[in-house]
Amino acid sequence: MVMSFRVSELQVLLGFAGRNKSGRKHELLTKALQLLKSGCSPAVQMKIKELYRRRFPRKILTPSDLSMLHVPGGQLPTATTLTPGTICHLPYDHGSAGTVAPALLPPVPKHEGDVQHLSPIHPVHPDVKMKRLPFYDVYDELIKPTTLASTSSQRFEEAHFTFALTPQQVQQILTSRDILPGAKCDYTIQVQLRFCLCETSCPQEDYFPPNLFVKVNGKLCPLPGYLPPMKNGVEPKRPSRPVNITPLARLSATVPNTIVVNWSSEFGRNYSLSVYLVKQLTSVTLLQKLRSKGIRNPDHSRALIKEKLTADPDSEIATTSLRVSLMCPLGKMRLIVPCRAITCTHLQCFDAALYLQMNEKKPTWTCPVCDQKAPYDNLIIDGLFMEILNSCTDCDEIQFMEDGSWCPMKPKKENQEVCQTPAFSGIEAGSLYTVSSEGKNSPEGRKKVEVIDLTLDSSSDEEEPPAKKQCPLSSTALP
Repeated sequence: MVMSFRVSELQVLLGFAGRNKSGRKHELLTKALQLLKSGCSPAVQMKIKELYRRRFPRKILTPSDLSMLHVPGGQLPTATTLTPGTICHLPYDHGSAGTVAPALLPPVPKHEGDVQHLSPIHPVHPDVKMKRLPFYDVYDELIKPTTLASTSSQRFEEAHFTFALTPQQVQQILTSRDILPGAKCDYTIQVQLRFCLCETSCPQEDYFPPNLFVKVNGKLCPLPGYLPPMKNGVEPKRPSRPVNITPLARLSATVPNTIVVNWSSEFGRNYSLSVYLVKQLTSVTLLQKLRSKGIRNPDHSRALIKEKLTADPDSEIATTSLRVSLMCPLGKMRLIVPCRAITCTHLQCFDAALYLQMNEKKPTWTCPVCDQKAPYDNLIIDGLFMEILNSCTDCDEIQFMEDGSWCPMKPKKENQEVCQTPAFSGIEAGSLYTVSSEGKNSPEGRKKVEVIDLTLDSSSDEEEPPAKKQCPLSSTALP
């Protein structure tokens, strides 16, 4: 196995074993073989097998292969001892065959018998964990997170994967077929392909390798479209999301599925691929799950109000009240299910149903109030706002006092009397005056003002409209 390694693999192996990894290929090879002769640790042996599998991913060593490879006298098998198709690669140098002892040939992994129908073996990175996606429940892991390692010095890499579905999984997918009105049929239980950085420090978000192309069973798999670049000269980027490959999958328990991945290698950066069987959820389901979590005690929000309104001894301006809107910043309509993330420090809520619908279409999970991350698991329904919305049905804004109490903010009647116009809810006093003064002008007057502003240049005509506009302002002092 070591004899088949290229310079890059020999350097990785020697570096892993703590040996000097500089020198030409024959020097590196000599060092690696000396490492073996001196009796290497099981960890180094595992590393050799991993590097070998990366080098030749399409080969599974079966017990029959091994029985043929363990020939007496340390001699390697000749072409006559191998049946056709037994070994796809014979990566040994026959000139130096005597230097490779039969004991160094790989034993069969214990679990290999279970996955005999899945042809390739890949270096699995068991510590890589994918972040849970709120809109998907994972039913099964079809391919564990597997390293897309750069195995050559070439610009473009290629890796092959295989997975098979059990009869139960095929049945699950087929029975989940959902034909939506006016849309093509879709499966709610799906085969989902995910990519991420090969990083073990924390659960990983979806992240596509550069210049990615994926073929499933020989057909090109559609990936999310590129986002327009934010700056000139910046390469456009794909929004990294899971890929539903169910339409391209063979929904059969007898024929395995193949995935071929092509991507550009990057120095020092590896990626990971995994495939899952998942159930797609809707925003309605997620809203039900959020409601079932319960409503946050109103005292939490009251404590937050008191904390915000507590006088700061260093501050020259004391805040005695807080104004908060009962309108959702997303839909500009009255809140129905007021929520925010437990990490948010503001009182303003947004509507849970609208927020979930928005993230169902385009998952950003960003708070519309403070622009900080507001993932689904951090959302909580605010009990105090639920109380306020139920008891106050005729106003869109409220004011919180220092003691945690609140009162509705209604349009002031004085403004309405001065303006002699109907109430304009939610419009500031200044704009009320502007509307009322124009309202007093006759339609002809309004039309004349517009014409004068655009076309005429008589100074006497220009001075007249401001005089009219000042009437209501001068009659009463501003509130």
